[in-house]
Amino acid sequence: MIRFLRNISIALLLVSGYTCAAQWRCGYILVPKGRYWVGKLQHALNPRRLANVDSFYIAGCETTNEEFTAFVKATGYVTDAEQRHDALVFAPGLAEFKWHNDSSACWRYPNGVSAGGIDHKMNHPVTCISYHDAQAYCKWAGVRLPTLEEWEIASRAGAATDYFFGRQQTDIGRYANIWHGKDHLQADSSDGFMYTSPVGSFEPNAWGLYDVYGNVFEFCSGKVRSDEKPSLAHARGGSWWCSAASCSFFNSVDIGRVNKRASFSNQGFRVAKDAR
Repeated sequence: MIRFLRNISIALLLVSGYTCAAQWRCGYILVPKGRYWVGKLQHALNPRRLANVDSFYIAGCETTNEEFTAFVKATGYVTDAEQRHDALVFAPGLAEFKWHNDSSACWRYPNGVSAGGIDHKMNHPVTCISYHDAQAYCKWAGVRLPTLEEWEIASRAGAATDYFFGRQQTDIGRYANIWHGKDHLQADSSDGFMYTSPVGSFEPNAWGLYDVYGNVFEFCSGKVRSDEKPSLAHARGGSWWCSAASCSFFNSVDIGRVNKRASFSNQGFRVAKDAR
């Protein structure tokens, strides 16, 4: 009886802490082999089509500062931003789509040294990461980036609409850390966060994936049919910077493009692995 009550108490603690911002170790979700509809009619980069995928696992959360710290401690890896001093960061007051080059910014100081480091943000997604950096992490961790199609299938969680929760973005605030201001001239932390939020701070999709929209753009492997430059990488899901008026890519359709060596303070990644 004592053991039973103790187990019940533990279970209640787990349930009460399930949605806590500190609960970021959310494991992997299995996506079964099959044929899935992806894309959208008349979309230039992502036309509607059937995609055949083998079974795979995808992380329920974005890769965190804690996880990337473990990688760097084990390998001594130095990111592109640390070597090139060319990370792009944002501060309220910049015009739309304008970013500031801060030579001190890197994954340890994602908004520049003057804004402080990540010591108390280990459960936030790692940022100022290039595609090249994400690939290096994946090689060390024995995982990989999801393909463009895999990411979309997992983000949709069975939905056929642009958003996994419906056709309109009205409810986006329940599921994503985005920019709610009418522009970027004034600071916006109306959802509790100016920049990144701890992973798992918002509601997951139907398959249990957190932050597929907003928080940080997530690198994916693969190409779109209009790719001409091998230096391009792709990222999906939008970020904390994205708003309804500017880069509203917090959906399951749009695909962002960025140089493989570029580092932004709203750019991170989520990992996947093959199902064995």
